Amino acid sequence: MLSIEDNFTFHKQDIIVIGCSAGPDSMALVDMLLKIREKYSLSLIVAHVNHNLRAQSVQEEEYLRNYCEKNQIMFECMMITEYGDDNFHNEARNIRYDFFEKVVYKYHANYLMTAHHGDDLVETVLMRITRGSNLNGYSGFKKVVEKGDYKIVRPLLGYTKQELEDYDKCNHVMYYVDDSNAKDKYTRNRYRKYVLPFLKEEDPNIHLKYLKFSTVLNEANQFIEHERDKALKKVIHHNFLKIDLFKELDAFIQKEVLYYMMNDFYQDDLILINDKHIELLLNLIYSNRANAFVNLPNEVIAIKTYQELELKKITTEITTYEVELSKYVLLPNHHVIEQVDDVCGNGNDTCRLLSSEISLPLTVRTRRFGDRMSIKGNGTKKIKDIFIDKKVKLSDRDTWPVVVDAKGVVVWLPGLKKSKYDKKKTEKYDIILRYS
Repeated sequence: MLSIEDNFTFHKQDIIVIGCSAGPDSMALVDMLLKIREKYSLSLIVAHVNHNLRAQSVQEEEYLRNYCEKNQIMFECMMITEYGDDNFHNEARNIRYDFFEKVVYKYHANYLMTAHHGDDLVETVLMRITRGSNLNGYSGFKKVVEKGDYKIVRPLLGYTKQELEDYDKCNHVMYYVDDSNAKDKYTRNRYRKYVLPFLKEEDPNIHLKYLKFSTVLNEANQFIEHERDKALKKVIHHNFLKIDLFKELDAFIQKEVLYYMMNDFYQDDLILINDKHIELLLNLIYSNRANAFVNLPNEVIAIKTYQELELKKITTEITTYEVELSKYVLLPNHHVIEQVDDVCGNGNDTCRLLSSEISLPLTVRTRRFGDRMSIKGNGTKKIKDIFIDKKVKLSDRDTWPVVVDAKGVVVWLPGLKKSKYDKKKTEKYDIILRYS
C-alpha cells in the first residue's frame, strides 16, 4: 500500500492546499492526506480550476464539491472564462498557480501540494532535453520549491501513474479521466504514449532513475546558482542588465543570468524557453546596434538601449497623445508640465517663451515623423537625432513630450533640448514652463 508519509515529513497542524483536478493522481493524493489528517491534525483545502473546455468539467467540479463536503474539506474553485494565449497549456498552468497561491494566502497555508508523479517527471525531462534548456530546466521539476511564505511540494514523484491508479482502485477512490490526455496533438501526450512505454520495457523502475538524475542536477545547479547570484549583483541594477559588465562574465554564467531574467516571466516552467531564445538574446546583446529588440514567447520583449538590456511584458500602453498645454498637464510618462510664475535655474527642464514670437495655444504631444526643432545658432535638428544624441531609450521615445505652438512649430523638448525660442532670464518673456 502506498503511503504519503514515506515521501514527506508532516508536522502537527500543517495547513495544506491541494491542487486537485479530479483526475486519478490528484484524487489519490487527497485520499492519502485524508488517511493521515487526524494523526497530524491537518487542515486540508482542495483548490480546483474548472478549465471550462469540456462538458465533463461541470461534472468534475460538482463531484469535487460534494466530495469535499462529505469529507469535511474546505473547497475553493475558479472557472477560466477565456483564454488569450497561443499556448493553452502554459496559460492554463499560470492561471492555476496564480489561483492556488491566492488560496494559500487566504488560509495561511504551509504547503501547496500537487500530484505530479514519476511519469510526469520523466516526460518533462525528456521534453526539455529535446528542446534545449539549462541545468534547472533539464532537471524537470523539484520535489520541494521554496516560495518564501510557503512551499510547493510534490510528494508523489516516487510513484508511477499506474501505481496511483491501482491505489485508487484498492481504496475505492472515484476519479475522472480527461479525454484530451490521449490526443496526439499535445507534445506531452506523444511522449506519454510512445516514448515512456519503451523506456518502461527497458526498466519498469525507470522513473526512479530519472528522479535520481533530477536530484543530482538540482544539487549541481545549487552550486551554479550560487555563482550566478554573485554575477547578478554585479550586472543587474534596477532590473536592467548592464551590457558592458555582462560581457566580462564567463560564457556559461552569461546564459544562466539570461535564464534567471526570463524566469521572472515564465516561473519554474521553462518549457517555452530553450537555447534558441538564449541565442536570440546573446545576438541582441553583442550586436552593434544601439537600439534594438527581440520578441520572446507570451508577449515578452527584450529591449536593448545602448549599454542596457531590459525584459518586459508587452502592454497596451498609451503611445500617442496630444493635449492643449494649460496650467498643469499630467503626462502618460508620469511627468508633469506646468506653467509657473517663476523658476530657478535654466536647465532643459525649464522653458521661457515670449508669446508674441510664437502662435498660441501651445500643445504637448508625442513625436511625429519628420519633426525638427530650430536650435539657437545651429539651424534645425531632427527630434530623432536629439533622442539619439541624448541616448533616450527606444522604449521612451514614443511617449516623450514634444511642445509645439498652434502652427506645429516645435518650441521645446522637455528635459532634453531648448529651441531658439527659449529666453534667458535676462531677456523678455511672459511664459514660464517647468517639466518635472
